[in-house]
Amino acid sequence: MTWLLMAVLSAFFAGLTSILAKCGIRKTDSDVATALRTVVVLAFSWIMVFIVGSQGSLADIEPKSLVFLILSGLATGASWICYFKALATGDVNKVVPIDKSSTILTVLLAIICFGETQNLAVKLVGTVLLAIGIFLMIEKKQTEAHKESKAWILYAVLSAVFAALTSILAKVGISEVESNLGTAVRTGVVLVMAWMVVFAQGKQKYLGKLDMKELMFIALSGVATGASWLCYYYAIANGVVSVVVPIDKMSVLIAVAFSYFVFGEKLSKKAMLGLGLMLAGTLVMAIWA
Repeated sequence: MTWLLMAVLSAFFAGLTSILAKCGIRKTDSDVATALRTVVVLAFSWIMVFIVGSQGSLADIEPKSLVFLILSGLATGASWICYFKALATGDVNKVVPIDKSSTILTVLLAIICFGETQNLAVKLVGTVLLAIGIFLMIEKKQTEAHKESKAWILYAVLSAVFAALTSILAKVGISEVESNLGTAVRTGVVLVMAWMVVFAQGKQKYLGKLDMKELMFIALSGVATGASWLCYYYAIANGVVSVVVPIDKMSVLIAVAFSYFVFGEKLSKKAMLGLGLMLAGTLVMAIWA
């Protein structure tokens, strides 16, 4: 049952990533933070490759697979950039649920693109529960005295859209490639894209003005992401996929819990109901779909 523990740890580290990232972008530009964090994640990606011994097959990747891996990497980079911008200006317990709505888009795209219509009614019920839950969780705080910027909502939605595209593109690209090697290739694309965004906007000047405490949190968020991936792929390789994936999505619980204790971001009864519906929707798809 080691794989079950690894699945739980995957969700834990994924939830912890959001909190550490939030701590690292209070003063640091979000694009710079994304680029720095990706360096750490790339290191973890290649650690996974060497652990499973798939580095020797790098030259054997087919052109079609490589194209889709690159496209999925670009989508991942866009998702991360938008996610960091959303975290920089929005509450963790509101940004994370919207980002997790990528599950909804992924299910719908999988049905359309790959014809995954088995237990379609169950999948649609779970999707509806997730959508309602997300809608309830993004309510505006009633205690806010100032007018809150809504830009974080757009960035959070874009993060979810690009994350869903990542899953679909990666499914095509990784079909003929060892999954850990595919992940490492995609992460390399993300790294290039993230630094291109930094230099295109002239933000490299901020590198010499980094707050060392925030830099530590950015690095730790990268470590948490890498640890989550290591645990996730171990669980996938040794356990039941239909159980592992929903457990991994429970990272929203970890993020909400940490956001309460670290940032004091409390959930209203309405938002709690939304969280419950999100969990219900995920479990419905995990158990019956």
